[in-house]
Amino acid sequence: MDFEVVGDISGVETFAVGSAIRELSRLWRVHGAGRWRKRKGVAWVRLSNGIVCKAELHWYEAHGIGKKELKIKQFLYD
Repeated sequence: MDFEVVGDISGVETFAVGSAIRELSRLWRVHGAGRWRKRKGVAWVRLSNGIVCKAELHWYEAHGIGKKELKIKQFLYD
């Protein structure tokens, strides 16, 4: 599913660092060596069909490399 983040990501938390990440060897191979963190947060997203909704996002991030592999984990309804 293609989407774009509209605005800022709020409530950002780190829930895995370094060897606690199962995909660490793949991240090093694909994106390069770094202090990788698995993070989550909430943001408004625009889906490919034009709908804008609130979602929980998960991604990997490393200093000097940036956010990689953003994905929607679940849609949030207020």
